[in-house]
Amino acid sequence: MSLLERLQSLDAYSKLPSDMRVKTLSGAAISLTTLLLISLLVVSEYGRFVAVRQVDHLYVDPSDDQDAKLKINFDVTFPHIPCKLLSLDAMDVSGTHLLDVRHNILKQPLDANGDPIGLELKHDLGGSLKPSDLKNTTKGAVTDIEDPRHPQYCGSCYGAEQREGQCCNTCDDVREAYRVKQWGLDELTKIKQCVREGHTNEQFLIELNRGDGCRMRGYLKVAKVDGNFHFAPGKSFQNAHVHVHDMAAIDAGKFNVSHTINSISFGDSFPGAVNPLDGRTRIATEGGTMLMYYTKVVPTSYKKLNGETIDTNQFSVTEHTRLMAAPVHAHGGGHAHGSHAGLPGVFVLYELSPIFVQVQETRGSFSHFITQVVAILGGIFTLAGVVDKFVYKGIRTIEKKMD
Repeated sequence: MSLLERLQSLDAYSKLPSDMRVKTLSGAAISLTTLLLISLLVVSEYGRFVAVRQVDHLYVDPSDDQDAKLKINFDVTFPHIPCKLLSLDAMDVSGTHLLDVRHNILKQPLDANGDPIGLELKHDLGGSLKPSDLKNTTKGAVTDIEDPRHPQYCGSCYGAEQREGQCCNTCDDVREAYRVKQWGLDELTKIKQCVREGHTNEQFLIELNRGDGCRMRGYLKVAKVDGNFHFAPGKSFQNAHVHVHDMAAIDAGKFNVSHTINSISFGDSFPGAVNPLDGRTRIATEGGTMLMYYTKVVPTSYKKLNGETIDTNQFSVTEHTRLMAAPVHAHGGGHAHGSHAGLPGVFVLYELSPIFVQVQETRGSFSHFITQVVAILGGIFTLAGVVDKFVYKGIRTIEKKMD
């Protein structure tokens, strides 16, 4: 026997002559069904092959950078608190306090229907009192010029000057100077700048009773330690290590802190990110309500297929609502609070988790795809052959019985 004949004897797929093959309608139907199933399964497997999957890995947080910052993005609407009365503060366990934060913050006044009024206002860090407002003059630098548009105008700080020649040309300048002195400012009608700008207690009450609101959005960068940030009425300051809000002599029970959180996130967004506070609306049925959100922030690194890495955070949240305790009055009609007692507002308390999550984009290998396609072809053809034999024998048996 020649070598070719020996190789031919190893053929596991022996062939029948074409004139010995029997073609049936049932076999044709099974063949078409087989092709359809194979096509569907191969297309489905190809979709899985090209799809990007996310794989999570958990580690103990390796970060030890003492200068690391936590970026907090927020967009919150308060339909019943005017922008003039709304402030944002942040504090952490290291003792850092950011009072009446204005840098990278936008405030949009809203009417009673929730429609925007005027332009969105952007404030600079530290209020409107800038070094350029300090005049190189001697004590008693307040001039007789009453027109604030005059280049030599220098408004009085009403006893709250920190240095000779300091000018307070706006109501915010005066309130900032009083805040730095840790004084309350309850008689705004006596401050010319506030009367001129409509920042008086009476005007605040008119806007409050009229139902004016405010949309506040922007971001904070704080130390990467546990802390909180809160939205509350009044201008804030520290008095004997106590956090105080000057509410312009307005009863805290008049403030309705109902709100809608359009979005709150810790860090940059990444594909598949879910922020549980987005779109959340809470209605305060009584004035002087404290709404607190306790968040657990998990440091997260998202690595894309192209190698780009996004360092961000995920978080979970629980919430608690309670009526404000009896206020502790501070000098000037302010309201002090310890452990958030005595201050209406929305508090977001965040705690950093020691767990670090790495989310990595992956895609199936080509060899795995080929293996799956071969398995589909072999399995479907084998199953189809078994079904065809049963159907053919069944039909032959019925035909014999009928004959």
